[in-house]
Formats: sequence, structure tokens, C-alpha cells
Amino acid sequence: MKLLKLVPDDTNIKFLRWRVPFFAVSILLIAASWALVLTKGLNYGVDFSGGLEVRATFTQSAEAPVADLREKVATLGYGDPVVQRFGEDNQVSIRVRLPDEVSADKDAAQAAANQIVDKLKTDYPDFRLDGNDNVSGKVSGEFRTQAVYALLAAMLAVAVYIWVRFEWQFGVGGLFALFHDVSLTLGMFALFQLEFSLQIIAAILAIIGYSLNDTIVVYDRIRENLKKFRKMPLPELLDLSVNETLARTVMTSLTLLIALIPLLLFGPASLFGMVAGITLGIFVGTYSSIYMAAPLLVWMGVTSDSFIPTESATDKQERLARGQV
Repeated sequence: MKLLKLVPDDTNIKFLRWRVPFFAVSILLIAASWALVLTKGLNYGVDFSGGLEVRATFTQSAEAPVADLREKVATLGYGDPVVQRFGEDNQVSIRVRLPDEVSADKDAAQAAANQIVDKLKTDYPDFRLDGNDNVSGKVSGEFRTQAVYALLAAMLAVAVYIWVRFEWQFGVGGLFALFHDVSLTLGMFALFQLEFSLQIIAAILAIIGYSLNDTIVVYDRIRENLKKFRKMPLPELLDLSVNETLARTVMTSLTLLIALIPLLLFGPASLFGMVAGITLGIFVGTYSSIYMAAPLLVWMGVTSDSFIPTESATDKQERLARGQV
């Protein structure tokens, strides 16, 4: 019985034919992403900006009045609150940013929480407080610093791993592909002003892991083919390697998307940013493995001799002395 195949075994797509325009577009997207991050900035959540989060349930309502809650909390003078459904339709998370002097003072932060809770209890008889958290500006700053260190350490570890397993050119290609993926993800969050929290750091680390996995698969096939086809031009060899791994890449990406897209469309609002980041990461991670990691090998001069140990002068003399050509 023949099974349905999404990708035939004998594909011969000339991916590297368009490497220059696609690479140019990627560079422009990276530049645009960082321009957005530096100009519009990221919409930091309470984890990174400091503030107060109140979680509540409206026990006698089918749905929480999100829009009305946003207006009522805004009248208390804490700026524009972030009100999202959390879990069930009648559960909400209310987050407000507090001034540094208030956030750093536990008593002042608790007083702000009590003010919000009292206001909502007065206006909504079925309001039930489920809990509240306060993050000071100092702690949120430490979170941001540690998050940056975590991302840099992950990317550096990936580059070192690829360098050790293959050659330094592969390490540079893998690191640049990761930089591309992370940059475009940050650009999306800056463009749409989605909340950037610790959940998003976890999403970016997941993107790094997925992109690494896809890049390693392609690189491993490239290494095998470099040994097998010594005379083949490198662009043709890269096309062959990508086509040979295309079926696996498509099936892996499709399997992940089958799980992510329903969660993106119907999942809770509290997970939307994380799921959106990972969904984008699947596309850019697959793209970067083909049009970032692979073309750089051409421009850095990788050849079939890259995996042949260099013969020292002493070894050469000994081989000649034994009459070996």
C-alpha cells in the first residue's frame, strides 16, 4: 500500500539559484526588525517592566467584561492597563505598570492592589480575587539582563557546537541563521506591540532549538555529500542536500503547525504571544536553514577538501619515501 507523500523523493528544486536576492531581503528584514526594536521598542510585560498583576474570576458571568474592566481600572491613574482573559472566559488577568517608587515599596504596591480590588468589588458583586503579584523595577531589570544573557549564551553554545562538529564556516553560518531568526521574531513583537514577557524568552529559546535542529540536519547531509561528490560544484551540492532533507523538514514543520495553529486561533489570550512567536519561528527557522546557513558556505569558500585532514610536510616526506603517490 502506497502512502501519501507531501514531498516526492526526487525533488530537484534550485534553491540556491535565488540565494542573492533572498539573502538581500533577509538583510533588509533584519535591519527593519532592529529599527523597530530601537524606535518603537518592545512592549514589556510586568516581568520586565515592573508592576502589578491581579487575577480574578467573575463567578456569576459567562464572560468577563474585558473592555469595561479596562476603562474602570484606567480611571485609577495607573495608565493603560492590560486586561486579558486568563484560563476560562470568566477569568481575567489585570496588569498595570506602577511608578518605580511605588513598585519598590511593598506597602505602596499592596495599597495599589487593594485600590484596584476594592474598585472592582464595588462595581462587580460577583468579582472574586484569585491572587496578585508585584514585580519591582529592580527585579524586572535583572530579569531583562538575565534574559539577554540566556539568549546570547544559547546562540554562542550553538555556534561552538556546530564549529566543533563540522568546520568553523559552518559555525558562522549557523550563528548567522540564529541571529536572523531571533531578529525577525523581535521585529514582529516590536511591530505589533505584543506583550514581551518571560514566556516570550522561552519561545525564542524554543525557536533557537528548532532552527538548530533543522540547520544540523541540512549541514550533516552537506558534509556527507562533500565527501561523496568531490567534483560537484558547491551550489549544486547544496541544492542536492536541501532537496534530500526537504521531506523531513516539511513533515517536521507541518507536525508542529498542526499543534500550534489551533492553539493560536482558539487558545487563551495569555499564550497568544508565545504561540505566535514559535509559529513565526518555524517558518523563519526553516527559511534560514536554506537561504542563510547554506549560501554562506559558498561565500566562505567551503570545498570538498574542507573535511580532508591537512597533510603535514613530515607525513608527505614519509609517504614519498615509501613510494606512495
